[in-house]
Amino acid sequence: MYTDMWREITRSIDVPTLTGEDIYLKDGFKPLIDNRAVDMVHPDLATAGGIMETKKIGDYAEEHGIAMAMHFAGTPVSFMANAHCAAATENVVALEHHSVEVPWWEDMVTGVEKPLATDGFLHVPDTPGLSVELNSDVVKEHLLDGEGYFEPTEEWNETRSNARLWS
Repeated sequence: MYTDMWREITRSIDVPTLTGEDIYLKDGFKPLIDNRAVDMVHPDLATAGGIMETKKIGDYAEEHGIAMAMHFAGTPVSFMANAHCAAATENVVALEHHSVEVPWWEDMVTGVEKPLATDGFLHVPDTPGLSVELNSDVVKEHLLDGEGYFEPTEEWNETRSNARLWS
């Protein structure tokens, strides 16, 4: 949406620029990439369109000499989706990882080597699918007050939604 401004900022400073955690689909990234408006794209796999769409974003950026850092702040299930996508995309330079201070975060899944990340690196399993299974008991233990397990979450449509255009 602000491609010209991003290009001006990128050309004016000596610090690498990136954006994208709120951009949806490859088409949303194309103007930034085609105009070399940023040094890196920064899609969030969970909101950019999923594993295949994020790989397409990375591949398109690579064709234009632009790196990709992946935004991530979610569950271990989403972490493993990001890990597989990052491993399959040549121009990935980093995958954000939050929740490392939450002691039970990795316990939400089973079926994978833990810790999920060690010394800044992650192990990408070669088993089918995302290689993890949800641990329902741990998830249920940590639901927010008043929230159910896989019940409708209408509050996300209004009160907990974010109306911003971009991060």
